Amino acid sequence: MPKVGAFVDFETILFDVTDEIATITINRPERANTISPGLTADITAAVDSIAADEGVRAVILTGAGRHFCGGADLRAMGGGGRSGIPGRNLFSQFESLRQPVIAAINGAAMGGGCELALACDIRVMALEAQIGTPEIKFGALPAGGGTQRLARMVGVGMAKELVMTGEPISAERAREIGLVNSVVPGAQLMDEARRYAGVFVQRAPFALATAKQLVLKSVDVELQVGLMMESNAISAMATPEERGQERERAAANSDTYKRIFAQSDN
Repeated sequence: MPKVGAFVDFETILFDVTDEIATITINRPERANTISPGLTADITAAVDSIAADEGVRAVILTGAGRHFCGGADLRAMGGGGRSGIPGRNLFSQFESLRQPVIAAINGAAMGGGCELALACDIRVMALEAQIGTPEIKFGALPAGGGTQRLARMVGVGMAKELVMTGEPISAERAREIGLVNSVVPGAQLMDEARRYAGVFVQRAPFALATAKQLVLKSVDVELQVGLMMESNAISAMATPEERGQERERAAANSDTYKRIFAQSDN
């Protein structure tokens, strides 16, 4: 498996791990970075590599060229559309990773491209980009989780508008409705994504992984069940030694935390 600092060759993506941050760049610019069986296989291999590498603390997903991802490559699927995509867990793989995943939406994110972004934890978007789920325009639906993740993220009313009209929206509108976390000029996009990644690198991996899964599950359970899950997960997410190491690290980097921890130990 690739380790920190490794650069690995794939057919349809660029993949590297530098400074504890893995970057996956969809690299089919001549096909608007659309999803093909080969792309699915390459992303799956990269995600498996990241999952096995404890040196990776955060992940960035972006696209090469003018597009983030234009959805399914219908020609590569033999006309089969979304149902022809192998490994339908392509989108859920990013949710399953313990590391936080940041989508750096550099250009059009349509259909499956929108759904890839929805499966990430943080979305930063270039001011010039657009995002949407146009499938209904040709008698289909966003079947990679679009009808489900959108509603959880932006509410039922907005999700219906996006899915049922099929019209794309601007980056600014995406931020207004809570679909993306940050919008910046395209030239600043990767810096913004790395800023988020740099914050995550400074956080305890066990706390990040637990927080990610608790928040994801929160929309599927009643409040009291979620509170019980939260209590159980937090109490079991690290050893006393690991917690102590994180307190020492925090205290070493903050006089405020140093004083708080000193008082709590007395």
